Amino acid sequence: MIAAATALIAEHGSRALTLAKVGEAAGYSRGIVSHHFGSRENLLRAVMRDAQIFDLPDPRESAGVWLTQTVRAYLKNVSSQRPAVRAFLQMWGEAIATDPILMPLYAEQDAGFRRLLADKVREGIRDGSVRADADPEAMAVSLLGLLRGIALQLISTPPPARVKAIIDEAERATRHALRP
Repeated sequence: MIAAATALIAEHGSRALTLAKVGEAAGYSRGIVSHHFGSRENLLRAVMRDAQIFDLPDPRESAGVWLTQTVRAYLKNVSSQRPAVRAFLQMWGEAIATDPILMPLYAEQDAGFRRLLADKVREGIRDGSVRADADPEAMAVSLLGLLRGIALQLISTPPPARVKAIIDEAERATRHALRP
């Protein structure tokens, strides 16, 4: 059901999504999606969660290394062109346009991601892998902005050429910004 919802969102956006359409696309009765998720909001939350699944770096790495490798992993996930990634970014655009359901979901998701990034910056300051004068919250906002901005360009039509070079530059810029 999540795959069907994801495909529909990636193709048409979330505004046209109904639980009945997802049930039909998944080959189930219309009511099964409602029974399983309870609401359209819960279904959208599940699609968001699914889209954010990608391999993260080894948590035993220094925080600075973890942050730079996370930039690479995130952008490689986006460049994979999986429907889940397209759906996530499509919904993010709708959230920015003040979609009443998506806006709070993305605000919550982004706040959690920024907290994770800020915590890693603090950890890096402690372990010496991030410069001591880095502002953890400001760095988290900057990193998320870098990731989302590049992500939108990577899924644009047509996508930019030399995706690997773009990812390499983003990783290099992050490493440079964090370097003690």
